[in-house]
Amino acid sequence: MWFMYVLSWIALLVQICVITLSVAAGLFYLAEIVEEYTVLTAKIIKYMLIGTTVIFIGLLLFEDLPLSMVLLGLVGNIAYFFVLQNFPYFEISSPSFLVSIVVVIVNHYMAFSYFSTVWHPFSDVLAYFTICLWLVPFAFFISLSANENVLPTTAGPRVSSSEESDVVSNYFKRKGKKYGLLSFFKYAQDSMLPQRVRKQY
Repeated sequence: MWFMYVLSWIALLVQICVITLSVAAGLFYLAEIVEEYTVLTAKIIKYMLIGTTVIFIGLLLFEDLPLSMVLLGLVGNIAYFFVLQNFPYFEISSPSFLVSIVVVIVNHYMAFSYFSTVWHPFSDVLAYFTICLWLVPFAFFISLSANENVLPTTAGPRVSSSEESDVVSNYFKRKGKKYGLLSFFKYAQDSMLPQRVRKQY
């Protein structure tokens, strides 16, 4: 009995590692595609915005979701449309970007509050979160790599410490300026994964 219990925990750790590596590889691949095809990415995000707007209108007409939650989702989509106007450049201090961040946070809070009090099947809840709340912000997150100078992190002169041995701190300390998501993934790949050496025959 105890042996199988320990084995199940080991299997869970292995599954978590595999899922984490799969997600990282998928993000890396998507970031490369977005960097290569920025115009096509902007069109895809635009169609996703139109689709989620139609879905919000459908939720407003055919479902009993709270009016404030659906209207807030529509306001978020309007903010995303304004953010998309300057794609692939993201101005962090622009009103549309700030409104979209606030709307994402508030909409998540309202959705969690509603679905925790009113019972819906798990598939319905997952569909709402995936399509209405996560799809477009995730597309914008992946698109941060399209312009290498827009990721809102900088590394100036820093005091070196022994606690900064992790990949993220070391990356920004060594690079010394702003970088995008794709270059961070490439740095993580170079520093953490073993390099393949081709044999000469």
